[in-house]
Order: sequence, then structure tokens, then C-alpha cells
Amino acid sequence: MANIVITGANRGIGLALVKSYLVSGDRVYALCRNPGQAEQLARLVDNSAGQLTLHPVDMADGASIDAVGQALGDTPVDVLLNVAGIIGGRTDSLANTSFSEDDFNDWRNAFEVMTIGPFRLTQALLPNLLAAQGKVMTVSTQIAASTWNHGGMYAYGATKAAVNRLMLSLAIDLKSQGISVAMVHPGYVQTDMGGPNAEITPQESAAGIKAVVDELTLETSGSFFKWNGELHPW
Repeated sequence: MANIVITGANRGIGLALVKSYLVSGDRVYALCRNPGQAEQLARLVDNSAGQLTLHPVDMADGASIDAVGQALGDTPVDVLLNVAGIIGGRTDSLANTSFSEDDFNDWRNAFEVMTIGPFRLTQALLPNLLAAQGKVMTVSTQIAASTWNHGGMYAYGATKAAVNRLMLSLAIDLKSQGISVAMVHPGYVQTDMGGPNAEITPQESAAGIKAVVDELTLETSGSFFKWNGELHPW
């Protein structure tokens, strides 16, 4: 049984990952911003016989992130999955609209949640990861890659491109300590963000991501994967 920490666990891919790891018999620590509103997770907790616990975290708040480390104590963490994400405000093209200070504030919040937050959580749980020689997988997007030939999605693409580079740096720095770090494009998924006409379900995405995590080694640490296990150019 492995100890798994999952952010953004209340919906979409995060919730599907929680369910997938529970089926595998793992111990899951589910993190989300508003546990009181996470009804599906609460039902899973009630039926988990202690296999699943729910913890609050605001990925834009350092004290909230540090509290996760305090809650886990000295529990070894085998896998940290950074899934929590937001759009980051409007996705319009500059050719079609102008952006205001409110939009830029949304961008700053997006960087806190999707770039700085995963780094801070990895830092907060570093002793736990070291204890298990664990793995860190951050859900990114194909939009973060220089090969993405569409415009718009300014904040979302920038924050994900930044977290890719950040995770690569962590992979280099933590390799000698036995911790593997990677990023994964989850596919075009039927979530609130992807919409109902996307290509795959959250369950399919989660199964693929879990398989990628299972196969991740120190030799492949620092890679950017697709949900199907292929490497993603970036």
C-alpha cells in the first residue's frame, strides 16, 4: 500500500485519480480548497474505512500549504500528484479584446495556484517524499509546449509552461536524493474546462496518468509525458 497525496481532488481528473488509487488499495490524502463542498469526496471518505482522508488546502496560500505538511507529520509520501488548476481569467486573443488590471490579478492568482503552489507543496512534503524516495507528478497541458500552434490562453499556458520548467529543475536537483519528478499532459478531457465534447473521460485520463506514475523512474525523471505514456515534445 502506497501513500498518495492528490490536490484538486474534489472534481474532474483529481477525483478520478482518488477513485483509481482507492481501488488499488492505496492510502489517499485528498486535498481541495473547500472540503465542506466536496460532497462526492465526503461520501468516499465515509465508505473508505480510513483509507481516504480529506484535507483543506489553498494552493495560493503558503500557510495553508504548510498545514498539509503538519497534518501528514512524518508519514512517508510515495506519490504527490499536483492536479489543482484554474483557467486564470479570460482566454481571449489580444486582437479581440483589451485586458484590465482585474485580468492581470487573475493571472497573478493563476501563477500562485499552478506554478508557485506545486513548488511550495513539494517543499512542504520534501521530508515525507525523501522518506519514501517518492515521486512527484504535476498535471500540465499541451498548451504549455512551444509546439502548440494556437494563440490565446495566455495565463493558463504561461503558468503551465513555467511549472514545466520548475519541475524540470526539481527533477535535476532531487535526482541524487532518489525523488523522481515529471509532468503530464492529461489529454483533452471531459471536465469543466474541457467541456462535454472532449476526447476522453476523466476516468480514462486518470488511468493513463496512474500508469505513467507507476512507470516513472529516476532515469525518466524530468520528462514531460502524454497521458498515454508517450513523451510530449515541449
